[in-house]
Amino acid sequence: MSHRCRYPAMGDPRAPMVLFAGQSHPSLAEDIAGHVGVKLGDILVHNLSSTETEVKLQESIRGKEVFIIQSGSKRVNNDVFELLTMVYACKTSSARKIVAVIPYLPYSKQCRMRRRACITSKLLAKLMCNAGINHLITMDLHQREIHGFFDCSVDNLRSSPFLLQYILDNIPNYRECVMVAKHPSSTRRVSSYAERLRVNFAVVHGELKEEEEREVDGRTSPPPTPIQIGNGTLPIVAPATFACSFPTPIPRYQQKIKPSLSLVGSVKGKIAIMLDDIIDDIEPWCLLAGFLKEQGAQKVYAMAPHGILSGNALELINSSSSLDQVVITNTVPLSNGLAISPKIHVVDVSKMFAEAIRRIHNGESMSALFTNITED
Repeated sequence: MSHRCRYPAMGDPRAPMVLFAGQSHPSLAEDIAGHVGVKLGDILVHNLSSTETEVKLQESIRGKEVFIIQSGSKRVNNDVFELLTMVYACKTSSARKIVAVIPYLPYSKQCRMRRRACITSKLLAKLMCNAGINHLITMDLHQREIHGFFDCSVDNLRSSPFLLQYILDNIPNYRECVMVAKHPSSTRRVSSYAERLRVNFAVVHGELKEEEEREVDGRTSPPPTPIQIGNGTLPIVAPATFACSFPTPIPRYQQKIKPSLSLVGSVKGKIAIMLDDIIDDIEPWCLLAGFLKEQGAQKVYAMAPHGILSGNALELINSSSSLDQVVITNTVPLSNGLAISPKIHVVDVSKMFAEAIRRIHNGESMSALFTNITED
């Protein structure tokens, strides 16, 4: 395939463009480069026998604008460090600007504070910016607040135009569809799709997983016992106590009781399209598909921009009698078995990234890529 190089002409103040690709998703990188009209740059990225990552630039990038295409995959930790190494290699080779094109941002689900956990996506953002990233292009962040973790410009592209077009082209009676939110927190995303399709939406309320065990925090722990060391015994040190008096006792924390699974809305006689941003563990999707079939749904689709499909996803999808189709984009590479499954349909979004790269390189406005698309 011939590529038309779009390097600036003599006297043009723009820096030349170079596209590099990591090992995570080479097919997507080739598609993006083909749409942009340039060839991928010559870079050597490989793992040594010690499993260390080595990056060698095979061409000069001094004073050039570098775009590095690297998505997340099932080898997520290797992909992350490979990206950091590529960015740092370009930084130390005097690149004028480094733009990271990350279709699926790894660790994006770890963006909220959990009990005794950390916000890992913020750590990743700091690593990327310190490595030398000046601009980030990604798609459908798990939470839009992740923008604030980066000390550089972030363009969060949307896959909704491609997924909506898939519904219009591949579901003849799409007017009979009902967009379904897997949980109440995704209602805003689902309602946005429903408004564009002029259809109704429903919300699944309740939990599929069993009740988690309560944490033992020491409030009901037994008193300390002496510790025997040889023939001696260590003394018991009583914990510090404070005498606090309140006119009324502190209210007890009301334990959250998970309700049984219920559906707000109706899917009877309709095509149910479950929508979320990431499909990782497919088992909850299969269980919800069975629940929607019990509620009278004719067909059940699972749709998301990022299809990680980890574990035994292929076996569960092919064996499920309730889940009819899984629709995802090509932001994450699929294994051979998943790629050829008749129930899995992949939507190509490489044109969106190519247009974003072209606009950034030419200094054009990005607002056209978000026309009629809300921030939700």
